[in-house]
Amino acid sequence: MSSTSYPRKLSSVRTKRLLRRWEPYFLLLPALLIVLSFFAYPVIKAFQLSFMHYVLFEPSKIGYSGFDNFKALLMDSNMPRILFNSVIWVVATVGLQFVLGFMLALALNRHFRGKHLYQAIVFLPWAVSAFLIGMIFKWMFNQQNGLINHLLLELGLIDKAIAFLAIPGTSIIPVIIAMAWYGVPFFGIMILAALQSVPHEIYEAADIDGAGRVKRLFSITIPYIKPTLVLTVLLRVIWVFNSADLIYIMTNGGPANSSHNLPSYIFNKIGYSTDFGQASALGVLMLIILTVYTIFFLRVTKYNEAGDI
Repeated sequence: MSSTSYPRKLSSVRTKRLLRRWEPYFLLLPALLIVLSFFAYPVIKAFQLSFMHYVLFEPSKIGYSGFDNFKALLMDSNMPRILFNSVIWVVATVGLQFVLGFMLALALNRHFRGKHLYQAIVFLPWAVSAFLIGMIFKWMFNQQNGLINHLLLELGLIDKAIAFLAIPGTSIIPVIIAMAWYGVPFFGIMILAALQSVPHEIYEAADIDGAGRVKRLFSITIPYIKPTLVLTVLLRVIWVFNSADLIYIMTNGGPANSSHNLPSYIFNKIGYSTDFGQASALGVLMLIILTVYTIFFLRVTKYNEAGDI
């Protein structure tokens, strides 16, 4: 081998090793650029706007304002109600979705005639757009010609039609019902998939030991599918907390802002007052709340230990 060919071969080997070493990062680069473009930049921009006076109709006054936006939110008389609505919205909606979805999954985990047809029907709401669901439930709870009022009047339970969507303090309840109906299939699909992964041998051993259905549910089924339950609840809380479409469609936050949650109030700030500074401050507040919730929830549920039975 000549003295010149050996260094070239060595250099080629080093180049191949270097390329092999950096190959995963090159493959991840497109996804990283997309994440930075569509997630990191908006978050950074939101933090920047939250410390600025940025009203669209006041371009001459745009500038740094410190913590004025956060102070304005603390002084906002609507905030206590909106924060309370946000808590009720998440707890009631996710709670109903989880319980009903769990029951649905347990029912569909059995073999019966027409199971696939019934499964397709009960999972149908997940394929329907939120806008259409909002319009349907808005009609159902309508005071003039709504289905709910019609049934209650026919049964003699009420004397006159009720304006369900216009009662201060309770107008968010029909929206919670609509959102719960919308999200039940998600829990049903996720939990059913987890239930089908539980080995039948465990249940057979439990039957031999004389364990009943309730004992098997809490001692075998729930511990075994706990990772799925924890992750599903975590994701669904985040999605519901960030959801505002049904509120916007059914009540538009009314009457008098009494059915707003934090996301719909952000839309209200942008749409009516064009105050992007306060809207961004609300967005930052939501980000902080969800970050704290995620850390707390994963620690309380001991997600790293989930599934160890």
